[in-house]
Amino acid sequence: MTSPTPLPDDTRERLRHVSVATLCTQLFKRGFRNVYLQQVRRLTTPSSGNLVGPAFTMRNIPAREDIDQIGAFDDPNHPQRKGIESVPPGHVLVIDCRGETRVASGGQILTTRLKVRGAAGLVSDGPVRDSGPISQMDFPVYCAGGSAPLNLIHHHAIDLNVPIGCGGVPVYPGDVMVGDDEGVVVIPQHLADEVARDAVEQEKMEAFILERIEGGARLAGTYPPNAETRAAFDGWRKEKGV
Repeated sequence: MTSPTPLPDDTRERLRHVSVATLCTQLFKRGFRNVYLQQVRRLTTPSSGNLVGPAFTMRNIPAREDIDQIGAFDDPNHPQRKGIESVPPGHVLVIDCRGETRVASGGQILTTRLKVRGAAGLVSDGPVRDSGPISQMDFPVYCAGGSAPLNLIHHHAIDLNVPIGCGGVPVYPGDVMVGDDEGVVVIPQHLADEVARDAVEQEKMEAFILERIEGGARLAGTYPPNAETRAAFDGWRKEKGV
């Protein structure tokens, strides 16, 4: 497993307050089109706002009946259990379930252990069991809904902190996961700082543009802004002190 990479506090704070839509736009400008996890939705509404944190990954392959029996969990080194106990504080456990929705990828006890250990959140392209109680937790969880059957029916946890696919998107250990009401975006680790800075600037501009549109301005020359609109924006920023 690769060593955990910390996320600078200022970058984390910026990402906590910008939208996933804005981040998708910033990544598109840099040539990245496949960054938004498909069929993965917010299950909880934590008080901390956006989910933000580097990825710590878990990979599943299809289960095999002679191996994936209930007794497998007696081994503390079972990759699922070991993964829960290995996620560094401030990181997001990202689970590759191959989009399989017939079984759960975890439940309330494992999710609670993640929270107690200081993880930043859980992202899975499979469902969770105990989805009702989990939905009430003050902890960021994004998944493919709820499903009661246990993971061993269709999953064999095999690798930790390796490149995976989640929601159709490649996720490398240390990539930065950001989630809001709309869903989850994956930011390549080496771009996180600059994307966060530019996303904040984009949202300031868009707040100004929205004011103009609400005031009756036409799209042409306003969105996207022309030179005149940009000049007006500079004045607006000085007036607002932003």
